[in-house]
Amino acid sequence: MEIIKITVAKGIHWVEIPRAGLRILCGCPMDSVKHLMKRGLIISTEKKGVPCETGPNAILLSDHMLQNGELANLGEFPVLQMLYKQGLIIPNHPNNTGLKPLLIGLAEQVHAQMQYIYRGNYGLVSREEIEAAGVDPETATAMMRLKLRFAFGAIRSSDALLDTCVVGDGEVEIRDGVRIRRRRRNVYEFSYDGETVSVDLNLAPGERYESAYPLGFQSLPREYFAVVQSGEGDGWDVNRPSMSSVLMFHGKIYLIDAGPNLFANLLALGIGIDEIEGVFHTHAHDDHFAGITTLMRSGRKIHYYATPLVRSSVEKKLAALLSIEEERFGEFFEIHDLEPETWNDIEGLEVRPIHSPHPLETTIFIFRSLWQDGYRSYAHFADIVALDVLEKMITDDPSRPGIDRAYFERIRAEYLTPATLKKLDIGGGMIHGVAKDFKHDTSERILLAHLARELTPEEREIGSNAPHGMMDVLIPGQSDFARRSAFAFLQSALPDIPIHQLRILLNNPIVHFKPGMILLKEGERPKNLYLILTGAVEKIRTSENYLGRLYSGTMIGEVPALEDKPARYTYSTACFAQALEIPALLYLELVRRNDFTAHIARNAEMRAFLQASSLFAEGVPDPVLSRVAEGLQPRCLPAGYVIPCLDMTWLNLIASGRVARTLDGERVEILEARDHFGEETSVFGLPCMYRFQTLVETTLFAIPAARLRDIPIVRWKLFEGYHERAARMIHAGNDEALFRWNPAFDIQILEMDIHHKRLLEIVNAIIGILRSGEGRQSLEQALDSLVKYTEYHFDAEERLMERYGFPDLEHHKNQHRLLERELEAFREQLKEQDDLQAVGFKKFATNWMIGHILEEDRGYSAFLNARGVY
Repeated sequence: MEIIKITVAKGIHWVEIPRAGLRILCGCPMDSVKHLMKRGLIISTEKKGVPCETGPNAILLSDHMLQNGELANLGEFPVLQMLYKQGLIIPNHPNNTGLKPLLIGLAEQVHAQMQYIYRGNYGLVSREEIEAAGVDPETATAMMRLKLRFAFGAIRSSDALLDTCVVGDGEVEIRDGVRIRRRRRNVYEFSYDGETVSVDLNLAPGERYESAYPLGFQSLPREYFAVVQSGEGDGWDVNRPSMSSVLMFHGKIYLIDAGPNLFANLLALGIGIDEIEGVFHTHAHDDHFAGITTLMRSGRKIHYYATPLVRSSVEKKLAALLSIEEERFGEFFEIHDLEPETWNDIEGLEVRPIHSPHPLETTIFIFRSLWQDGYRSYAHFADIVALDVLEKMITDDPSRPGIDRAYFERIRAEYLTPATLKKLDIGGGMIHGVAKDFKHDTSERILLAHLARELTPEEREIGSNAPHGMMDVLIPGQSDFARRSAFAFLQSALPDIPIHQLRILLNNPIVHFKPGMILLKEGERPKNLYLILTGAVEKIRTSENYLGRLYSGTMIGEVPALEDKPARYTYSTACFAQALEIPALLYLELVRRNDFTAHIARNAEMRAFLQASSLFAEGVPDPVLSRVAEGLQPRCLPAGYVIPCLDMTWLNLIASGRVARTLDGERVEILEARDHFGEETSVFGLPCMYRFQTLVETTLFAIPAARLRDIPIVRWKLFEGYHERAARMIHAGNDEALFRWNPAFDIQILEMDIHHKRLLEIVNAIIGILRSGEGRQSLEQALDSLVKYTEYHFDAEERLMERYGFPDLEHHKNQHRLLERELEAFREQLKEQDDLQAVGFKKFATNWMIGHILEEDRGYSAFLNARGVY
C-alpha cells in the first residue's frame, strides 16, 4: 500500500505517502491537532537524541471557509506544531531540512489562510496600526519594540514560514510524484505510483465538528458574583478545554474568551447561547478565539468587551479568515471598547484590563464588585510571560527590540496584584507564565491553568488546578434570578397582558430537567407549557430529518395548545435545563380573557412556520421570532413569474411552490418550501446577483430586512450562503460576460483585495441586470450600490496610504476623484440611453476598475508590503 488514509473525525482525514515523506492533515477545523494526538498520529519521540514530535507536514484546506456556521480552516495550531514541536523551523534541529510546512487548496483559501496565520503570529504588525487603535505614538513605539523582541527582530510574511500548493481545475503535483485533483466541491483525490484515494471534507447538513474530549454535564445555579472554571488546558491538552472562565454577575452570564469547541463546552455547563450577556476577550490566538463564531450564532447581539488594541487584532484576523471587511464584526456584536489600565464600570461590575507582554495584543483582566467588607475580586491572567524571560528583554538602547526596566517593574507589580481569586497561565516557555513568579502572591486563592500536564509538587505549593465546571462564589446571591428572567420573558412575549395576570403565570413552579429528558413528545397534546430559562432543548422530527435547538425565552407546547392539536415535534433537553412550568389551560384562559387568542394563535402559527425553515430552526428566542412573524407579508405569484430585483429589498421565504435561481438564463438552483432568497440586497445592501422565476404557483412570505439585521444567527446563516455563492461567481464558472477574479488582480493587501472582490461582485450584478432587461429602476439601485461602495473603498484606501506616509498619495487621490467623475458621467449617459442592452458597461468597468487595480494600486501595495502590511 503506497497511500495510507485514516478517517480521524468528522471533516478530518489523514493521508500519508511514506515513500514520498508526505503526511497530509486533510481538513483543519478547531482542535484538529488534538484529534491527531488522540489517534496516535502525533506522538512524542526523539530524532538523533533531540526530543520532538511526529505529525503532519502538509494541510489540505477545505473549499469552504465555513461549514454549518463553524470555521473550517484553522491552521494556526497545526502549523505551530510543525514549526516548533516537530522542529521544522528550529535552528540545527534534525527535522529542519529546509522543507517548510505546506498549505494545499484553492487559491482563495490558501491566500486567506496565509493572511490569517500572519495575523495569528503577530496581531497588529506596525506602529501605525497600533496608533490607529488609539494608542499614543510613544506607547505604540514601545509596544512595537516588545513585539519585535518576541518576533526575534523582524515581522516575517507567512511565505517565509510556509510553502503553498494551489489546486485549480486540473491535476497538480504536490511533491515527489504525489499528485492531487479536485473532483468536486470539497472532495479531493490523491494519486501516487498508480494508487489513488479520495477524501471528502464536507459535513452533512446539521453536522458539527467534533470535540476532541468528552465533557460531563453540569447543573450550575445562577449567582450574584461567581466564577465557573470552563477551561484549564492549553491548545495541546487533549483532555480539557483551553483556559477560559465563565463569570456570573447579577445572575447574568459573561464569558472570558471564546476558545475551541465553545458550543460543546457551554452545553456541558448547561448554558444556552442566548443566556450569554457578554464576552471579555484577552487576545486573538486560536485557543482563545476559535469559538468566536459560536457567539455570532446568537438570537441577539452579545456584548463584546475588549480594549481597542485587542478588538482591532481580532477584527483583522477574522477578516482574513472569512475575506470580509473588518467593520462587519460589529454587525454580530454589541461592541464596547474598554479603556486600558483603568476601572471600567459595566452595570456595577468593574473591570480593569491590563496590557500583558505577548507576541500579539493581549490584556489580562481584574474584575471586582463592591460588597460588605470592601471589594471581592477575580483576576484572570491569560496569557502572561515568565518574569525571567521578560527580564532578559530589558535593554537600555531604545532603538533595539525589547523593553525598559520601568516597564518590567510595572508588569511584575501588576502580576502580584492580590485578588479574592486569581487564575494564572503557567504554560511556561518563551510566551507563557510560570508558577514560581507568584510564590509570594497574597491572593486568597490561586488557580493554575494553561498547561497540558499535571501540576508539580512545587506548583501545588503555590496554587491548585480546578475541575471543569467548578464554581467559586465570591458574593452569594439572595435573589431568584430564574424567576426574574421568567418575568422578563413573559412580559416580552405578552406585552399587552396586565402585569397582575402575568404574575399568575409567574406563580408556577420552576422545574429542573436532566439531559435527555423529554418535555413533549410528537403526537401528544401538551398539559403544560414550558418557558425555557436556562440550558438548551432539542426540537426533533426525524420523519422530516429536522433537528433544531431552542434556548432561553422559548415557550414549548404553545402552538399545539393554541391549535388544540397534537405536537408535531418532540422536545428533549440537550443538557441540564430549567423551565417555568405553566398549565396549558391556565395560559389559554388568560389569553382568552384578554381577547388575544386569534392574534397569538396567528403569531404562533407564523413562528412555527419560521422555525421549520433552516434559517430560523435554532437560536432565535420567541420574543424575537414574534417580531419577525408580525412583519411577514404574504405574496401569491403565478407560475412563470420573473421576480424583479426591486422585490429583493425584502428577504423572501417560500411557503409553498418552487422558484428557480438563474444566472444569465441558466438554472443554478431550485428553491422549494422553507428556502429563502434575496439576502444580497435586503440584508447586505448589494445588487441582486441572480434572477428568480417561479416554476409553479408560489406563495412567499416577505420579511422586512430591518427585522433581521440585529439577529446575529440569522444574519450569520445568510452570510454563509451569500458568501459561498459570491465566491463561486467570481472564482469559478465559464461565463465570459462576467468578471472572474484573476490572481493578477491580487495586490497582496488583504483589506483592499477584499474591497476589490466586493466591487467585482457589484459589477457582475450590474451586468446581470443589464442582460436580463430588468429596467432602469433596478439598474439605478445597483449603480447606487456601486457608487457607495466605491466611495467607502477609496476613503479606506486613502486613509491606509496616509497612515504610512505613501509618497504618491496626492496623485492617487486625484486618480480616485477622476474615477468618481467617470462613474458619474457614465450614469448620466445611461439616462439618455434608450436601449440598455446596448450599454457597454463591461468595457467601461474594465477600463475603470481593472485598469486602476493593475496600474495604480500596485504602486502603493509594494510600498506597504515592505512595511509589513499584507
